Amino acid sequence: MYRPTHFREDRLDVLHQLMRAHPLATLVTNGLDGLTGNHIPFVLHDDSGDLGMLRGHVARANPLWSQDKSTNEVLVIFQGPDSYITPSWYPSKKVHGKVVPTWNYIAVHAHGCLNIIENDAWLRAHLDTLVTQQEFGRPEPWGIEDAPDDFITWKMKGIVGLEMPIAGIEGKWKASQNQAPEDREGVSRGLKSETGDAATTLSKLVSRYDETN
Repeated sequence: MYRPTHFREDRLDVLHQLMRAHPLATLVTNGLDGLTGNHIPFVLHDDSGDLGMLRGHVARANPLWSQDKSTNEVLVIFQGPDSYITPSWYPSKKVHGKVVPTWNYIAVHAHGCLNIIENDAWLRAHLDTLVTQQEFGRPEPWGIEDAPDDFITWKMKGIVGLEMPIAGIEGKWKASQNQAPEDREGVSRGLKSETGDAATTLSKLVSRYDETN
């Protein structure tokens, strides 16, 4: 990933936080049929290895798992909030007009070698963790035990586990850090006027960088 110095984010706790907040990632593999992308919710285990471990699952009908990935490096892309940035938000536009549109976004790339897991105990533990994380805080959280045992056993036969020790990780926080202070302030105000959680989050992020410069 292209990461100019002002957009780099290397703090592991910050990268992990983004991965937990946006668990649906794009898994990119390079197999016999070339490059393939699959969209998979991953659970991050930060207590495994120096950089953490990712665990997920795919349908048994997905050819991804049947191709040996143990020696081939794969890429997992976590995408955070993003937003188009219009030049109209820059005060400098009225001064010299030398501005162009851009896009602010947050992303984390993790890579490593993928292991295929066919173990009922491992798979059940993974599913319990995934469901618990996603149901947390809901008025009536659903648990796997709410469904009949034979139904869950049948459904589990249709999926296969994935596990990837993270060998490398990098983040990019593109939040107008390369702009002049007055233009960063304009971007923050502009994003604040937009609708949606992504714009709100990025507005706060741009303001935070402005305060540290």
